[in-house]
Amino acid sequence: MGQSPTDAVEPDERAPSPAMLEAGRLLFAQECTFINGSTLLSTIPEAALPEIAFAGRSNVGKSSLVNALTGRLTLARVSNTPGRTQQLNFFDLGRRLMLVDMPGYGYAKAAKSEIARWTELVETYLKGRPSLRRVLVLIDARHGVKSTDEPVMKMLDTAAVSYQLVLTKADKLKPKELEARIRETEAIVAKHVAAYPVLQVTSAEENIGIGVLRAALTALAEPAAVR
Repeated sequence: MGQSPTDAVEPDERAPSPAMLEAGRLLFAQECTFINGSTLLSTIPEAALPEIAFAGRSNVGKSSLVNALTGRLTLARVSNTPGRTQQLNFFDLGRRLMLVDMPGYGYAKAAKSEIARWTELVETYLKGRPSLRRVLVLIDARHGVKSTDEPVMKMLDTAAVSYQLVLTKADKLKPKELEARIRETEAIVAKHVAAYPVLQVTSAEENIGIGVLRAALTALAEPAAVR
C-alpha cells in the first residue's frame, strides 16, 4: 500500500527542493491518457502502475485538481453539478503513475440504488487494490472536515489504506482563516491512524500548492527511465 503513515516525513516534502519540484513538473507534463471509466469491478484495468486515487465530497474540486496537476483544462470533467462523476476514471500519466478520479460522496442527483452501487464499487476498490499507493481525500478549505468525510476516513483507517488530506479552494479564505483551517485539519489528521501526516494545501484556480503536491506524488511513481 505504499509508505506507512507512521514513517518519518522527509522535510523536503513540506518544502520540496528545486530538483524535486522540477521532477514533479516533468512527470506531470508527460502525456496523460484516459484509460478506462469503470462502473463495475470487472472492468477496472489491470494493476500495472502505482495508483493515486482522488476522493472527496461531491463538488469538492477533484476534477479541477486533476486538471491543474496535469496542466490540462479538460482532462477530467469539471461540473458545477454535484455527483456528475459516476465511475472510476483511470488516467495513465507517462507510464509511471495511474491517477484515479472517483465518484464524489455525500450528495448526488441520482437514485439511491445508483449511489449505493457507486459506494460499493469505490469501497471495494479502495480496500483491495494492491497497486494503490495513496488516497488523496480532498477537503474544501471553506468548510473543513465534515460529517460525510469521517466515515470514509474511518473506513480507510480500518482497511490500513494510506491516505492524505488535501485542502482545496484555499484561495477562497483570507490568510488568517486559512491558517486556522490548517491547524484545525492537522489536529484531525493526527487522530487517524492511516492518515499521512503531511497536509497539502491547494487551489486549482490560483495554482497554489500544485507544484508541491506534484513533487510529493512523483516520489510515489515508478522511477523515470534512465536514458
